Amino acid sequence: MKRHNFKKLRIWEEGMDLVDETYSLVSTFPIAEKFNLISQLARCSVSIPSNIAEGTSKSTDKHFNRYIENSLGSAFEWETQLIVAYRQSYIDQEKFETLTNRIQKLQKMISGLQGGLNS
Repeated sequence: MKRHNFKKLRIWEEGMDLVDETYSLVSTFPIAEKFNLISQLARCSVSIPSNIAEGTSKSTDKHFNRYIENSLGSAFEWETQLIVAYRQSYIDQEKFETLTNRIQKLQKMISGLQGGLNS
């Protein structure tokens, strides 16, 4: 397996942009959510590009794929936390739809990389 420079992977960059967006977003949430939803969203978002980066250090596609799978799982977890934030009225519908589209695009990108590793 050829090792990748994670900083040059588009999915890693998209993941890092999501981290930035997440930190900005949760800064508007009620302080009561500090150890709940704020923490969950932040950890999920950081996990996405972190797993991609860690996976690039692995010596086989099979091992890399395991980290990509974890990244995808975090992306789905993040989407769930976003739904919770919307249902609790911490974000409006426009922001919710924008971020839902963004995370689903990232999920497709991660799945695409995963498919390439499996073939």
